Amino acid sequence: MSIESTNPATGDVVDSFEATSDEEREARLERATETFSEWSETPIETRQRLLARAADVLRENTDEYAELMTEEMGKPIGQARDEVAKCAWVCDYYAQNAAQHLQDEVIAGDENARTVVAYQPLGPVLAIMPWNFPFWQVFRFAAPNLAAGNVGLLKHASNVPGCARAIEDVFDRAGFPDGAFTSLLIDSSEIDAVIEDDRIRAVTITGSDAAGRAVAETAGSQLKKSVLELGGSDPFVVLEDAPMEETVETAVQARLINNGQSCIAAKRFVVVDDVYDEFVDRFIDEMAAQTVGDPMDDATDLGPQARPDLMDDLHEQVAETVEQGGELELGGEPMDRDGAYYPPTVITDVPENAPADREELFGPVASLFRVPDEAAAIEKANDTRFGLGASVWTEDLERGERVARQFESGLAFVNELVKSDPRLPFGGVKDSGYGRELAEHGITEFVNTKTIWVQQDAGEETDMIE
Repeated sequence: MSIESTNPATGDVVDSFEATSDEEREARLERATETFSEWSETPIETRQRLLARAADVLRENTDEYAELMTEEMGKPIGQARDEVAKCAWVCDYYAQNAAQHLQDEVIAGDENARTVVAYQPLGPVLAIMPWNFPFWQVFRFAAPNLAAGNVGLLKHASNVPGCARAIEDVFDRAGFPDGAFTSLLIDSSEIDAVIEDDRIRAVTITGSDAAGRAVAETAGSQLKKSVLELGGSDPFVVLEDAPMEETVETAVQARLINNGQSCIAAKRFVVVDDVYDEFVDRFIDEMAAQTVGDPMDDATDLGPQARPDLMDDLHEQVAETVEQGGELELGGEPMDRDGAYYPPTVITDVPENAPADREELFGPVASLFRVPDEAAAIEKANDTRFGLGASVWTEDLERGERVARQFESGLAFVNELVKSDPRLPFGGVKDSGYGRELAEHGITEFVNTKTIWVQQDAGEETDMIE
């Protein structure tokens, strides 16, 4: 079977690839298992050195990888270059810090015993990854897990097969052993069979909450560890003392980054009454000023949606919200041009329980809510089944931190858009999933946290500090 990738800006076929056959899938699983036996015993210094080399490969081929991402899923080319740089950063981070994160932890216990916590790799880990950040979301899984001594198998989204193959090639060029990181070009219907395979020891997914539930159910039935990074409907809370110029500028960026297709994009803008009208007027003007066009053009702010069917789903959510009483202030119709283009769109007076209130709108659509005060803003921010990120805007930083602590989210930012950073744990709560990626927390998700007790003779004094 052949898999085609299609340029969403033009509708042209970018490339075609042969799907992984059942026989080839079996061979790749077996090779990954054999490689794990070797890789898990490889000194961590060697693993770190190879990760640093992977970072070099990424930087040396930035334009190639950025253009591939833009061709396959439509992100603006400047953002694609930034994505490659961020992938190199996460490789550098674990190349520098993995050994420290995974060093044995000596813990005081019985006075006649030496008690240690060791962090040991689990084995082959399956990663099910989405199309919206086709390099970054793979590398934020791969870098810590390869550093920890696991091996990775990637089931990437079907519309970015070229990215899947290119990422596999990055690790090959960097000198990783064959089987350390393997791409499986398989259909979603084959995922359960891979998860259920005894050689797979854990699974992680970044995707919709529906997909996460299905993966978690299968993994749970096999008693296999899972990490779920799922959808979000992040609130962007604007208080009456917000620095308005900076707030509006960042609000537009937070909504439209990656053509609006980001789990941690600001989607629900919750604004207190005192500054609501000013914010709305400025926000609409800034959204309307964004340049929609060819994602290969550096001047473009907003490119196409990744697939025509995704644009159709988004428009259906917008139309239903308006039909229920939402006020369309800007945009709201697919653009009359080639490609899957949807314009910057703003909806006010969003009715309770309308799609723009309750669902994740995965595209350049902003939902605005007027609230009387801070307490109501927090209540509205938390009035969602999602809990990935949230931000609050205020001149009073102590107030901002107090509000941030009240958000029901895995990430909370004050006077900054929600973003991921290799140095900080990333993940959500509620229907946005569980588990953490990145930082020390991420590298210890898929390891055996093993307690080791070494009993000493009763008369022998144990140095618990050493």
